[in-house]
Amino acid sequence: MLDTAMITEHIIKQIKTVQDPEIPVDIFELGLIYKIEVSEDGMVDIDMTLTTPMCPVADSLPMEVQEKVLKVEGVKDVNLKVVFDPPWSKSMMSEEAQFVLDMF
Repeated sequence: MLDTAMITEHIIKQIKTVQDPEIPVDIFELGLIYKIEVSEDGMVDIDMTLTTPMCPVADSLPMEVQEKVLKVEGVKDVNLKVVFDPPWSKSMMSEEAQFVLDMF
């Protein structure tokens, strides 16, 4: 049986290595990851968003996330969806990201 909690932790670590090229904070701390679900068979469902639908990396950023998650031991496949509901806002950022970007 897979330890889905441990796999989720490793997935988050991998996602934290992905940065929006225009903002010096990783996409997890930016609040762009809405959902991570790991099933017992190693399938991972991720819902993520972009800071704007017209984001210049709209094609490459989700692919980078998928590639990083597939490197996690125990992950068999990734179903990644880019969603825009709810729309991203600055309030979704972690305190750490707000501090780094001086947005308190």
